[in-house]
Amino acid sequence: MSLENNSLRLAMWSGPRNISTAMMRSFGNRNDSVVCDEPFYAHYLHATQKDHPGKDEIIAAGETDWRKVVAWLTGPIPDGKRLFYQKQMTHHLLPHMDREWLAKVTNCFLIRHPRDVLTSYIKIVPNPTDEDTGFPQQLEIFNWLRRNTGVTPLVVDSVEILNEPRRTLGLLCDALGLDFQESMLSWEPGLRPTDGVWAKHWYKEVETTTAFRPYRPKTDQVPESFFALYDRCLASFETLYEYRLR
Repeated sequence: MSLENNSLRLAMWSGPRNISTAMMRSFGNRNDSVVCDEPFYAHYLHATQKDHPGKDEIIAAGETDWRKVVAWLTGPIPDGKRLFYQKQMTHHLLPHMDREWLAKVTNCFLIRHPRDVLTSYIKIVPNPTDEDTGFPQQLEIFNWLRRNTGVTPLVVDSVEILNEPRRTLGLLCDALGLDFQESMLSWEPGLRPTDGVWAKHWYKEVETTTAFRPYRPKTDQVPESFFALYDRCLASFETLYEYRLR
């Protein structure tokens, strides 16, 4: 773990349409933390030219040189805080980007069942590829870390956080060597200065939240045209699910 001088740089790797923003709210509500929101997003859009909502604004507002982003993520923790919580999207770590820096931070994986991810994601991105979902990259990063660091990274399941936030976040904090803080369980509604400029496109639901909401199974079904994609995503999810904190 990236603990030196009693500090922790925590990279939380998630695919899209997970509870990643709510997790950022939770950790951002600690008294010893500073958070960052998808720091590679500008580089990702600049490199891929994906037609995401607000693409040009995101590129203009962010850092498009991934090496400079890495230097910031692995450098001094901002604001003199102990904990640097880094909300990361797995699909933003493109193949040409070096992985060695991952060994300089503590990595954790936030997983969500692909049925819930895909039925939500296709409402915003109508024809996602495997890479758009983030599932193959999540497994690739996990395997890279196991192979190159000899450590099995932490994995947390979104449903268990939603249904038992006190217990699951407590387990996570224990595994990270952090004290659990009750402030992680609730927060003020609204956006934050630390949110990316894309918040107005993606954070409508979390903007109204003040706590983790209990999981409610979706009634939406994965369309038949996405069955093959769903099966591939499910294989990646089930591999990581076996390693989840429990």
